[in-house]
Amino acid sequence: MASTKYLDLFIDFDDTLYDTHGNADIALSEVFEHFALGRYFSQLSDFAVPYWESNIILWSQYSKGDITRDYLILERFRRPLSIGMGDAVTPEFCLEVSDYFLECCADKPGVIGGCYELLDYLKSRGYRMHITSNGFHEVQYRKLRASQTLDYFDTIILSEDAGVNKPSQAYFDYAFRVSGARPETTLMIGDNFVSDIMGAKAAGMDVIFFNQHPTQFTAPEPVNHEVNHLREIMQIL
Repeated sequence: MASTKYLDLFIDFDDTLYDTHGNADIALSEVFEHFALGRYFSQLSDFAVPYWESNIILWSQYSKGDITRDYLILERFRRPLSIGMGDAVTPEFCLEVSDYFLECCADKPGVIGGCYELLDYLKSRGYRMHITSNGFHEVQYRKLRASQTLDYFDTIILSEDAGVNKPSQAYFDYAFRVSGARPETTLMIGDNFVSDIMGAKAAGMDVIFFNQHPTQFTAPEPVNHEVNHLREIMQIL
């Protein structure tokens, strides 16, 4: 049975359960080969490193509502491609690269270590589980199916359906409404301190901060629990 305190779990997907970074690295190498980007870059890292730098900045802006989805999709490839291709980069080519990249990403099955063990455990304990993600609708469902995690969840709550992104209070209001969960009996599990943890705390929830890189990042404010591996959550719940 579930804990007497928590009935519902809001769980982030990307880089909490799904190995988004690892799967995307594989997809970037496939993009590099498919579009023969070796003509413009001496090695894959000359393209991949600026991609990740741009992607992190743009997703942060998107989460805050400062930029649109269309701007993110275009710009995260325009910036790294322009380093090697200069003025030859066109919006049409960036979108072609983006479409191919998303196709490559969506069918990758890789998950974070301990993912299935944790999900099996939580399911056996009787928790209602809900994905809470800022990811794009069509891509997230494909990734959920590819990783064989979709059937674990009672509800899939995506920012595109909510009309706003985490950490917005409006996102969590929507999540409570569609899931039937209540803040006082819901726990948030996530890796992004701003979107997942601060957003959930502001919405009145307890949190588990999944910090895979404790030597690189220190939580700037107190949390109910911090773990460095998914299996540690089983000791809490």
